[in-house]
Amino acid sequence: RGDRNDMQDELGDLLFQVVFYAQLGQEEESIDFNDITDGITRKLLRRHPHVFPDKNLRAFHPEGTHFTDDQIKGQWESIKAEERELKARLKPKNKNEDRPEGILKDVPRTLPALNRAEKLQKRAAQKGFDWTEIASVFEKLEEEVAELKVELQIAEGKSLREPDVHSRLTDEMGDVLFCCVNLARFLKVSPEEALRSTNKKFETRFEYIEAQVHKQGRRLEDCTLGELEALWVQAK
Repeated sequence: RGDRNDMQDELGDLLFQVVFYAQLGQEEESIDFNDITDGITRKLLRRHPHVFPDKNLRAFHPEGTHFTDDQIKGQWESIKAEERELKARLKPKNKNEDRPEGILKDVPRTLPALNRAEKLQKRAAQKGFDWTEIASVFEKLEEEVAELKVELQIAEGKSLREPDVHSRLTDEMGDVLFCCVNLARFLKVSPEEALRSTNKKFETRFEYIEAQVHKQGRRLEDCTLGELEALWVQAK
């Protein structure tokens, strides 16, 4: 929102968490604050060769050197892949493990669902598991929507909260959303940013409707859907 005072306050909260956990670790002699800062510095140097060509803070590319977004992202993913392979080699072997750790294993489960879906798809795409053209993605989306409609027809006359019905609809709705993320990825659009923008757009338009109804001395619930729709069109 561009509110620097709020941002400063939130950064303080974030800094507190870092210092707090570092202090706890230091007291149990498991974490050192200097190691934390050294680790992130080394990671930034390693993952940004387009800025630090020799992984050195004082080494830079010649003036005028240019890298495209695709080159930068490609380098980033390649470096992270190397880090994952090194991490896997250094990880203690479990006698019950008969195969290497999967490439999706370290995609954080705590990410927002849209972001995580995008990362899972990108990771799989790096290994060739991806659509070859956007037309196939549209076809898949239509297929998933059709399957959702079928489940809805099967559920006709039943409560949508019935456990079995709810489970099947949740599963099919998830497939639709996952496919939408795939489509956004092909369009080079961040699904999280796109939905955030649409949320803001909806909020702005609905606030306009509220303001217009208030000017009329009425309540939203007293308006017909047609009246609200007309105000929505005005807001657009």
